[in-house]
Amino acid sequence: MLVIGGTGFIGRYIVRRLVGSGHDVTVFHRGKTSVLLPNRMCEITDPLSATPLEIFPGEVLKLHPDVVVHTIAMGLSEAQSAVAAFAGKAARLVVLSSGDVYRAYGLLTGIESGPLEEGLLSESSSLRTVLFPYRSRAASPHALEYWYEKIHVEQAVLVNKLLPAVVLRLPKVYGPEANRDLATVYRYRHQPQWRWTHGYVGNVAAAVELAAMHLSAQGIYNVGEEHTPTVAERLSFMPASAIAPDLESHFNFAQNIAYDTSRIRTQLGYREEIPEREAMLKTLRNEAD
Repeated sequence: MLVIGGTGFIGRYIVRRLVGSGHDVTVFHRGKTSVLLPNRMCEITDPLSATPLEIFPGEVLKLHPDVVVHTIAMGLSEAQSAVAAFAGKAARLVVLSSGDVYRAYGLLTGIESGPLEEGLLSESSSLRTVLFPYRSRAASPHALEYWYEKIHVEQAVLVNKLLPAVVLRLPKVYGPEANRDLATVYRYRHQPQWRWTHGYVGNVAAAVELAAMHLSAQGIYNVGEEHTPTVAERLSFMPASAIAPDLESHFNFAQNIAYDTSRIRTQLGYREEIPEREAMLKTLRNEAD
């Protein structure tokens, strides 16, 4: 199995889980992130690989992995390059995507207009019509924010029959190394009825392994909580925090970002290894230590 990236916050958990389950794993990354990875794995680094990742070194192209897990495909060119490199060589491609592809996200942030997206967001819910959601923040046309677009990533990887692809739309991920203070809950305490699906990083890694190894996995799956509580419901069991509410946000909090995760549960048998409430409390305890 080949993991592209694999040294970032989510990628490290994916690699550790795959190795811990006995899979033979090769990790390809630029070598710019110093991180302790499991001993029983191969590592290929190429400091000349640029972002966006469009060219793979020969050592990677010689591989014929059963599965490629791409953790850092952020835009069209990266997705197209991965498909071109591994079509006909790998049996499956698993790509990490995001809930920011949904039209609901555009309504929340104000880049889309029109009626709200009611109810839970399923894999068939409407996508944004306005592309490049972070381009207004980009310092230059070379910045990630300028060319980032997960909608293009999904479209590029799902069309090639020589490389069956699975797309995982991730929630707001939290854990010991990132979002560990759960500011993504506390700073919206002034919006008690708002819902935003979260997912503990270890549970997300379990979903990635499942998508990689389950022979019937295909297409798009939402990943995250089975039930998304309101901010008020979360705060009822979370300890007090000094994190100030974000009163300057221009989000339209009438629009929830709450996933329907029944497809991955029904088709692939996904279940959280650590219940999300327990995982949140555990993460906050570690933050306090």
